[in-house]
Amino acid sequence: MVYAANAMIDGPDSRTLSSTEEPKEVGDTYHRPHLFLVLEAHRPLAPPARVSLAKLDELEIGRGSPRQMEATNAPSARRLTIRADDRRMSSTHARLGKLLQRWVLDDAKSKNGTFVNGIRTTRDELEDGDLIELGQTFFLYREALPCDPNDPPVLDRTALRPAAPGLATVLPQLHRVFERLVPIARSTISVILEGETGTGKEVMARALHALSGRPGDFVAVNCGALPKDLVEAELFGHKKGAFSGATEDRLGLVRSADRGTLFLDEIGDLPAPAQAALLRTLQEREVRPIGGTRSIAVDLRVIAATHRSLERMVAAGAFRADLWNRLAGHKVELPPLRARREDLGLLAGAILARLPPDQAARIQIHPRAARAMLRHDWPGNVRELEKCLGTAVVLAGEGGVVELEHLPPAVQRALEGLTAEEAALRDELIALLKEQGGNITAVAKAMGKARMQVQRWLKRFGIDPTRFRR
Repeated sequence: MVYAANAMIDGPDSRTLSSTEEPKEVGDTYHRPHLFLVLEAHRPLAPPARVSLAKLDELEIGRGSPRQMEATNAPSARRLTIRADDRRMSSTHARLGKLLQRWVLDDAKSKNGTFVNGIRTTRDELEDGDLIELGQTFFLYREALPCDPNDPPVLDRTALRPAAPGLATVLPQLHRVFERLVPIARSTISVILEGETGTGKEVMARALHALSGRPGDFVAVNCGALPKDLVEAELFGHKKGAFSGATEDRLGLVRSADRGTLFLDEIGDLPAPAQAALLRTLQEREVRPIGGTRSIAVDLRVIAATHRSLERMVAAGAFRADLWNRLAGHKVELPPLRARREDLGLLAGAILARLPPDQAARIQIHPRAARAMLRHDWPGNVRELEKCLGTAVVLAGEGGVVELEHLPPAVQRALEGLTAEEAALRDELIALLKEQGGNITAVAKAMGKARMQVQRWLKRFGIDPTRFRR
């Protein structure tokens, strides 16, 4: 069986350039090992892919055009072959196989080498979260990813077509969250979106509005930015002369969203009087402008968002419980970008796709820059990624290649940044490796640690013990 994953930029030249265990069940959730094709740095518009390793014995990765994933059931092994359209990848570049229920990556004598977490290797026992770099193509290994037994073993580009922009993901659990939003969007149920700043709550709200089919406008309100003495006038409108400065009638934001969607961002910042007025509006489905004598009916759908836990605010008396109960028809928590590194290439591709088509097609990301992006924690989440790529594309100029120096310093430092404790541990390891001539067993004995633990540290810090051997 061949899973076609056609890339966007296919070239005729295919020469190399220089440069399972069964699923583990936890409660009602299955955990399976997965390999994600996260990013093709030379073609960042190309879609990502996901492969479940649960029912495989071997996986081979090599060059091919267009991208393909071919499964074969040989008498002795269940095998999948991934062909990536990457000219820096050898025709057979690397293999994954099981050894005592662990997945091991072997370089297949490739021309440009196999890298795990930025370190060249010939053989490596993979750990959860390892970043694998083959040519200009980046993979992420997950040891036990929560999923559903009915999830497809291979997710190709066809399955990545979301119902609305902002609802795409390669993560199985998040995909199910997004799927449940489709019928919710078409109802009148209120939705609360929770998540850190920059996780895309407004993008999600706009996706829900687009799916809702409501004919009115999408009206976004930043509750934290409303002037405290004018919150109710801004939300509910006012009549001319209602207060000093009210020189004309104003509809207000609530009535502007009639038959549409009212998005209340950072609703936790809404003052108590405005909370009471909003509750009344939601209950009665009508609004009375400041200075008005009669109420006006509104057909309103509300989506609220916050970076704080409204439930904790309710418990602390900082947010009205009755308003919370009215708003919390369906709650969604958007994960931070550091918790969905598997989606980084998907998100980067969506950002770059907003450029003019001819410019977007020219963009490439240097492997060192791609490695830094995939190792950065992104405290500003998707918003930080958007700003990072926007600036980098401008700095890349006509050449279109995003280099490491085009990225913000914080992202560049992801290749070397360590805490003081980690730096001290790294220095201790290097000193002992020099002293013991690169003998890992001797280093482990000197530190009073297991040899496997020392190997994990060497892998994390990118230390090659062979360079210390006499």
